[in-house]
Amino acid sequence: MANRTSPYSPSWRSLRAHVTPQWFRDAKFGVYTHWGIYSVPACGRNGTWYPYFMYCEGTPQHEHHVRVYGPVSRFGYKDFIPAFTGDKFDPEEWAELFRKAGARFAGPVGEHHDGFAMWDSQLTEWNAARMGPKRDVVGELAQAICREGMRFMVALHHAENWWFFPHWRKEFDTSDPRYAGLYGELHNQEWAENMFVTRSREELWALQDRPSKAFLDLWLGKIREVIDKYQPDLLYFDHGIERIQEQYRREFLAYYYNRAEEWGKEVVATYKWHTLVPGSAVVDLELGRFAELTYQEWMTDTTVDDDHGWSYVRDARFKPPSALIHCLVDIVSKNGCMLLNVGPKPDGEIPEQPRELLLSIGRWLEVNGEAIYDTTPWVVYGEGPTQMVRGGPFCEDEEVRYTAKDVRFTTREDALYAICLGWPGDAAVLKTPAQELYMSEIASVRMLGVDEELPWTMTPDGLVIRTPDRKPCEHAFAFRILRKHPFE
Repeated sequence: MANRTSPYSPSWRSLRAHVTPQWFRDAKFGVYTHWGIYSVPACGRNGTWYPYFMYCEGTPQHEHHVRVYGPVSRFGYKDFIPAFTGDKFDPEEWAELFRKAGARFAGPVGEHHDGFAMWDSQLTEWNAARMGPKRDVVGELAQAICREGMRFMVALHHAENWWFFPHWRKEFDTSDPRYAGLYGELHNQEWAENMFVTRSREELWALQDRPSKAFLDLWLGKIREVIDKYQPDLLYFDHGIERIQEQYRREFLAYYYNRAEEWGKEVVATYKWHTLVPGSAVVDLELGRFAELTYQEWMTDTTVDDDHGWSYVRDARFKPPSALIHCLVDIVSKNGCMLLNVGPKPDGEIPEQPRELLLSIGRWLEVNGEAIYDTTPWVVYGEGPTQMVRGGPFCEDEEVRYTAKDVRFTTREDALYAICLGWPGDAAVLKTPAQELYMSEIASVRMLGVDEELPWTMTPDGLVIRTPDRKPCEHAFAFRILRKHPFE
């Protein structure tokens, strides 16, 4: 039963009383990092999953591993730790870069599926404070990010650790009890000995491969430890928690919200699919977004690289800045927030291309941030010929290339912002404002970054705005339509 000091009980009814804080609604943009042992091999379409696929014969990662490091039976995942040095890890430099990128919140992946904690943990010896960099990465970043005036977040992916490594393969170090703190406790050895190593977690689940109480207690314990040590403003959860026993999910969320009440903080938790009950936290769409304007706030987590590498991967391709900026604008117009990932090298250096992409976004936001931060959606999210084929998670696989005729709307107080996803030429023709606004409602029109009023007129085709002589930025261009009472 909730009491005066603990207003939230571990019930969905109680947890749904939590309100998404205004700071998150206003933030619109955050940056996080996938940095861990998996940054060392730096191989594969999804670099964070290298520790899984390196044990799977027939995969590119396994072939790469055997070719470069030798048989997996002799060189296991744990053996990458000495090369995960963090020699160039500079939390102040990271935080300054994220602020220059325009992020309002930022932070690291605290633990991925691989079982290696990036904080100074008392619950596992397999952590970055004792091994590899021998630094409290989460703690140092918490301080640096807060000093730069941003909110601090931590992403936790450790629910997947139960299914991530082949404990039944006796020739691999994953079956050695000495390394169970990293690879997870040995389980279901009897039936698993005869199954293929590539069997999916869904098949494992169908075979009743449920996490043990010890695993669930450790999963919850690590979350509580991160909460208590670092007081994060946002906790992000990846796939896998749908397989965590429901009571544990309710317990962690109630604990987080109650601790925030004690701190006097307003916090956010995010989840994917339906792993938490709608209204109890903020839904996140990995590599995707909604196709239409939504009633609820939501978040997208996406990455700067074009191969879905997530962590540092050698020879990775990267998205152009226009694609990231257009994605941000589209998300914000539909009541969402974008969380963008970068992958540092094993020594802690953020590669040049991701660094420049972040700075490109920051330069655009310096000019156009007024149309992004602290805004709300308008009655219509946008107009234009380019439509998403589908919305939801992983829809980025279907690339959307916007044109100058594609426009997205946001609003704040008396200003309506119309953001053209390309240079509109001599004039922009906006159909929706002509349908929604009175002509006498428009006080003035300007383009952000240009210090002059622009000529405009209402026509049967729409609101026609003459563009300025020069472009104030690249990639997308925001008109500020200042409104007044139409009958004044």
